[in-house]
Amino acid sequence: MKRTLLVTSALPYANGAIHLGHLVEYIQTDIWVRFQKLIGNNATYVCADDTHGTPIMLRAEKEGITPEALIARVHQEHLRDFTGFNIAFDLYHSTHSDENRECAETIYRNLRDAGLIETREIEQYYDEEKGMFLPDRFIKGECPKCGAADQYGDNCESCGAAYTPSELKNPRSAVSGSVPVLKPSQHYFFKLSDARCQQFLRDFTRSAPDGIPVLQHEAANKMQEWLGTPGENKLSDWDISRDAPYFGFAIPDAPGKYFYVWLDAPIGYMGAFKALAKKEGLDFDAYWKPDAKTELIHFIGKDILYFHALFWPAMLHEGGFRVPTRICAHGFLTVDGAKMSKSRGTFITAESYLQQKLNPEWLRYYFASKLNGTMEDIDLNLDDFIAKVNSDLVGKYVNIASRCAGFIKKQFEGTLGETDRAVFDRIVTDEALAEVAAAMEARDSARAMRQIMHLADEANLYVNDKQPWLLAKDPEQRDQLHIVATTALNLFRSLSVLLKPVLPAVASQIESFFNGAPLTWADARQPLPAGHRINDYAHLMNRIERPMVDALIAANAESLQATETSKAEKANDKKKEQKADKAVDQKQDSKAATEGAHISIDDFTKVDLRIAKIINAEHVEGADKLIRLQLDIGETENGQPKFRQVFAGIKSAYDPALLIGRLTVMVANLAPRKMKFGLSEGMVLAASDTEGNHPGLYILSPDSGAQAGMRVK
Repeated sequence: MKRTLLVTSALPYANGAIHLGHLVEYIQTDIWVRFQKLIGNNATYVCADDTHGTPIMLRAEKEGITPEALIARVHQEHLRDFTGFNIAFDLYHSTHSDENRECAETIYRNLRDAGLIETREIEQYYDEEKGMFLPDRFIKGECPKCGAADQYGDNCESCGAAYTPSELKNPRSAVSGSVPVLKPSQHYFFKLSDARCQQFLRDFTRSAPDGIPVLQHEAANKMQEWLGTPGENKLSDWDISRDAPYFGFAIPDAPGKYFYVWLDAPIGYMGAFKALAKKEGLDFDAYWKPDAKTELIHFIGKDILYFHALFWPAMLHEGGFRVPTRICAHGFLTVDGAKMSKSRGTFITAESYLQQKLNPEWLRYYFASKLNGTMEDIDLNLDDFIAKVNSDLVGKYVNIASRCAGFIKKQFEGTLGETDRAVFDRIVTDEALAEVAAAMEARDSARAMRQIMHLADEANLYVNDKQPWLLAKDPEQRDQLHIVATTALNLFRSLSVLLKPVLPAVASQIESFFNGAPLTWADARQPLPAGHRINDYAHLMNRIERPMVDALIAANAESLQATETSKAEKANDKKKEQKADKAVDQKQDSKAATEGAHISIDDFTKVDLRIAKIINAEHVEGADKLIRLQLDIGETENGQPKFRQVFAGIKSAYDPALLIGRLTVMVANLAPRKMKFGLSEGMVLAASDTEGNHPGLYILSPDSGAQAGMRVK
């Protein structure tokens, strides 16, 4: 049956440029929506700029303009970048809109009438130098749960905990740098701890509408951890108000009080659709009322899972609206194995990518080839990016058309012949199409791309075997040449159907080349008939050359005045960091190994290398360079997963929050080592420069498809 879907991506904040890390989500969502439309479903894709809050107010003040002028300018910049990457919103709106205000006030009043809003006098941090109460994100300190430093006042990016700013340890103002003072203020709270919300969220986070879980397995487990066991009440009530001065929506009947940005930001999904409904005559209630038959699908980053899987559904449900059908969380983007870095030029903006004339569909395909529907981080390895695009798109896919289109034009005046259905049906099978469709539906585009490239390999083998360039030299083989070239082009057309959600601009060129209607999913199994005229073939895609990528990095490299530290000081600091462990190392490590430059295969097989999934990562209090990792290498104990604890000296290179969910490689049979912070039960592998300093430090990552516990050999 035809499905009706409303799909959203997280709202980008109107305080900065779109970069490649952002684009992971919007490209993933756009591909999924285009796939749904391709197979005949009714999919609507809306998004909006998230425009409210103190950061917007302060930036506008600094630039000497109004907040309204700032967000209008940024809206155009964001839309320009998204359009440049062929991301096709049905509407790209703003949270600073009449529609969003109406929806926010409606939900607030419904929650208030249900007895789920209460006012309390609280003590809130106040910046005396700036003369303003500080929003959560403008207070920084140590997480009260795990002790991680430099965390925001509302939630910890290291352990994922949510808390109030007053719980933060050693707070400071991010506006002036001063130590803030606590002052009383009356605030409005959404009673998330209410038994109604608690029970609803326990049910919702484990629900599976139409047999598909609303949350990925790892996300559902995290929600249960935050919710606690039945009978526990681990959720805190949510402060939804802020004091003036503040850029946002005023709370009805509450002078000087404004809705906290995180309340009206997700409501922006509703506001954007309401604006689209007015424009196109759609039924708002059919999408948002509790009994709505439509599907509501959210794509988000794993860092905002708490808000989207707990606060947002509870607000919707208790406020009288439908809840999400699915919440699809993805991981973060690293570049060449590390966080994006301005100093290294890998904090790449969408604008600069386009200005450097790199094809946006190169990146769309690369991200599609890496995303697998889980919360694992993905890495933009620049060498792999070049190799994969050149090999898959140019060397395999486009190569089919470029090798055969000329024969149809020159030898047969642009008219197709008969297709060898035996060959066509052997390569483009119903099973292969079902595999691609299932993978795309599950957001496992990496699996779909592998299957598509396997079909491209089969098509190229057919061309190689038939050698149309030789057939063209023999007049007696003219009919066979017509069949071979036609069959190859129809195989190429079928592949183009499958790749259309990923490469929409290329697909548009191909539709013009084949001189027909826009490609649909059904066209993948139905070749064009003999006698169909095609247009002249135009070159579809160039190869990536390394200088192009180097120029992109150079364009994004920030000229930083590094602090000069003498070699003696560096050496001294290093000695201090390593002194404690060095003495233990000398006792526990075996004698330097073998004499000579080679080892035997027997020596190598003594090392048990395993794929490890990072279950948790956190800073180690009192350690200058260590991160504590909990690793899953497929071991169990009494039928339950058993995790290894490893202390890794990678603190200078990685934010622990960005490591969670990632796959790496560890030495599993290294003797456990007792350290002052605990027992280290292995070692993760990393590449580094000769000094061992970041940015020359990269933990190893296996290719997509590897599973925790697999042996590396």
